[in-house]
Amino acid sequence: MKILNLMPVPVRAAGPAALRAGVSVAVPLLVVFLAGRPEWSMYAAFGAFTSLYGRTRTGRARLVMQGSAAAALVGAVLLGVLVGSMPMRNWPAVVVVGLVAAAGTAIASAEQWHPPGALFLTFAFGAVASVPHHAGDLPVAAGVVLASAAFSLLVGNAWWRPAPSVAGPQTVDVGQAVWCGVAASTAGALATAIGIGHPYWATVAAVAPLSVAGRSARLRRAAHRIGGTLVGLAVAAAVLVLDLDPYPAILVLALLQIATELVIGRHYGLAMVFITPLALLMNQVAAPRAIGGLLWDRGVETVVGAAVACAVILLAAGPRRVGRGPG
Repeated sequence: MKILNLMPVPVRAAGPAALRAGVSVAVPLLVVFLAGRPEWSMYAAFGAFTSLYGRTRTGRARLVMQGSAAAALVGAVLLGVLVGSMPMRNWPAVVVVGLVAAAGTAIASAEQWHPPGALFLTFAFGAVASVPHHAGDLPVAAGVVLASAAFSLLVGNAWWRPAPSVAGPQTVDVGQAVWCGVAASTAGALATAIGIGHPYWATVAAVAPLSVAGRSARLRRAAHRIGGTLVGLAVAAAVLVLDLDPYPAILVLALLQIATELVIGRHYGLAMVFITPLALLMNQVAAPRAIGGLLWDRGVETVVGAAVACAVILLAAGPRRVGRGPG
């Protein structure tokens, strides 16, 4: 399974998955804007992330994987609302995001999720918890995220194809889950202490490299995260300066999601060139703010998170044992 996750996805296989993801993101966002409730867009977007799972599966295997991911995403969003309703939410969010990252890593490992790891759960919780909420927002958040996730399940499984049975839940790597939680909370604590505007971006950057197997692959992913983000910031600046109205912005979001899914199986750094403007435009659609500050926060927090990831990767791997070769 771990080897499969590192293999490039052929374009012919990525195309349908990319289209499903684009539709799953665009339609729920369009609905909430037609309803005149742009503040619900983050709930809709994170429910739509259900469509990103199971691209390598068909039939019941995909439905089961997407169903478990949908349940976890809904839980992450609702937990984010609860933490966001606290009077002083920033530091509690740092603690809870570590628990979300650790639990998400364990679930992803046990359920053999593809894509692997807790990145999307960490993103969903962190983004929602960063926004002020009230306990009364829970019913609306639950309704929107559930509806969006259900739509993604429908889109992802509309064309049912028989598939061979898959193995049941696997043994969880507890150590990996703990390290992922440590990385998330450490990055979040640093970003919060420094006073950067979106600490959850640092937690996401810290968790992302830990989703692949092997020290070298993880360090390479951290480097790709930084390099791809820096290039992506230039693309994001060009998109954000257009100051798009909501409906053209939703179209651009869908296109960026499709582009991401087409390339992410081949090169993670290139995917970050599309993911970066996608994330920033999604942020602007929900709650507009000054472009310069948004770009700065994203760049700095990505470096902070990736640096934390590298430190954790090296600590988790431990010192290499140098043995003597033959002769």
